Amino acid sequence: MAYDLLLQGRIQRAVADREDVTEKKMFGGVAFLLDGKMFCGIVKDDLMVRVGPERHEKALGEPHVRPMDFTGRPMKGYVYVGPAGSKTDKMVERWVKRGLEFAATIEGKGKPKKKIVRAK
Repeated sequence: MAYDLLLQGRIQRAVADREDVTEKKMFGGVAFLLDGKMFCGIVKDDLMVRVGPERHEKALGEPHVRPMDFTGRPMKGYVYVGPAGSKTDKMVERWVKRGLEFAATIEGKGKPKKKIVRAK
């Protein structure tokens, strides 16, 4: 399954200065992890963001956002941001920051598998 490579580049630029972020192909797309904890990714042409349960409803009230329903059942704490909501670096940076903020609150430390390839 293909995913949006331009969106991947936007995310890579948003995290380019972070050594604690890795990238991993999964669920037919790509996921970005903070110390091994997923905080965002790409599924086809949608930006997936892990906003956390407390910020879920607020995120759903924003333009171009819908529940993440990868398995057919919405997952609380995760949202999809449609292409219209992730078409610029600035828009993506805002969502990446939210995902990073939530992932930083998760206890425990995952094991990163592969260092991120930096976009130039």
